[in-house]
Amino acid sequence: VQLVESGGGLVQPGGSLRLSCVASGFPFRGHIMRWYRQAPEKERELVATITSGSYSTSYADSVKARFTISRDDSKNTLYLQMNSLEPGDTALYYCTAWGSSCLKECWGQGTQVTVSS
Repeated sequence: VQLVESGGGLVQPGGSLRLSCVASGFPFRGHIMRWYRQAPEKERELVATITSGSYSTSYADSVKARFTISRDDSKNTLYLQMNSLEPGDTALYYCTAWGSSCLKECWGQGTQVTVSS
């Protein structure tokens, strides 16, 4: 199982970024996918979840209406579109997979997002 995030970087407040997570080594289509984030000295936060088949999505209150999670099963790729970014969104963002091949949730290495002027 491998999850590789990309797309992070430095962005000004109000800006946008799109994170990607390319999955390999397991049946991506059948797994629930999530984005988490962790900022220094803060607890890890579940940002967004998308079910297999994209039937359902859910978001943390802190990102609702600003972030959109999506997946392209034909490309084994998970996305997180982040708009109206705020300094409080600064964190290391991780994608995870949960399902038959990842019963204890599989994690990527993370991509850093920094929102600062």
